[in-house]
Amino acid sequence: MNTVLLSHPLYQDGMDALDGKVEIKIAHNGDSDVILSQLQQADGFILRIGKIDRKAIEACPDLKVIARPGVGVDNVDVEAATENGIPVVIAPLANSRSVAEHALALMLSISKNLPESDAETRKGNFAIREKYATTELSGLTAGIVGFGNIAQIFASFCSALGMQVLIYDPYISESKVVAAGYRKACDLDELLTGADVVSLHVPSTPETKNMINTETLERMKPTTLLVNTARGDLIDEMALHDALSTGKIKAAGVDVLHAEPMPAGHPLFELPNFQVSPHLAAQTPQATAKAVVMAAEGTLAILRGERWPNVVNPAAYDHPRWK
Repeated sequence: MNTVLLSHPLYQDGMDALDGKVEIKIAHNGDSDVILSQLQQADGFILRIGKIDRKAIEACPDLKVIARPGVGVDNVDVEAATENGIPVVIAPLANSRSVAEHALALMLSISKNLPESDAETRKGNFAIREKYATTELSGLTAGIVGFGNIAQIFASFCSALGMQVLIYDPYISESKVVAAGYRKACDLDELLTGADVVSLHVPSTPETKNMINTETLERMKPTTLLVNTARGDLIDEMALHDALSTGKIKAAGVDVLHAEPMPAGHPLFELPNFQVSPHLAAQTPQATAKAVVMAAEGTLAILRGERWPNVVNPAAYDHPRWK
C-alpha cells in the first residue's frame, strides 16, 4: 500500500477520501527541511501549509505526487518537481466563490470603517459616528488586478453594487474584459490612478512580489481602499504601514501577510484603518471540502498511474518515469 504524508490533517472529507486506500501519515509540519526523513518514506505528499523545495524533491526518489488543496503553488518548487516527473496537483475553482466573497466582505468592512467603529463603540465612544469615515461604493471604480476565476466573481459583485469595474491583466485580452462588461486598463499605473478600490487577485511571482510598494502607493488616491486576498508578498508591508498612517491611502483589508502564522504585535495591527484575517478566505466548509477531496482524488489517481488533468505541470508526464 502506498504511503501519503500530510503536512497537516485535512478537513474530514479529504481524510475520508484517502481512508483505506493509502497509508496516511501526518507530519503536523509542512517545512520540507524539518520533515525530510518522513518525506523520504512517502509516495505522495499533500501540502497544506509550509513548503517543499528542490533539495527535498531531489532527496526523495520515491515521491510520485505533490498535492495542494488549493491553487497556489508558490510554496512548491514546480520546476524541480517537473524535472523529476512529479505532477503537482491543484484544486482549481474549488474555493473561487469563497475567496471572492471574502474580498467583498473586506471591501465592505473597510469602506464602512467597521473595524474602528466596532472597537470604539465597545469602549463607549458613540461619537465615532461623527468621524464620517464611511464610504458609499456605488458609482466608484473598482480596480481589479488580475482577471482569473476569483477576480471575475469579485468583479460581478462590484458591478452589482453599482461600481464601475477596471481590470488590469496583461495576460487577458481586452475583448474578454469588454465582453464581460468591464473596461481594461492599459497598464497598472492607469488602474492605480483611476481606481477607488484596488483589489489584488494575482499569484506570487518574481514580477508581482511587492507590486504594491512606496512608488505604486503614491499613485493611488488618498481615498483608496486596498484589498488583498491573494498572497502576502504582493505588498511591501512597511510601505503600506507608512501609506495608512500618513493618509496616503484611506484603508486596507487583507487576508494574507508576508509571515504566516501572522505574528502578534505586527506594526500594521496598531492602525485603526487596517483590517486583517488569518488567511481564511478559502476556509469555508463548502470550499474546503471541495478542495481537499480534489487534492485527495488527484493524489490517488496519480499513485494508480493515471494522468490526472488538474496539475500545474503537465510536462511532468513527459518524464521517463511515465513512459
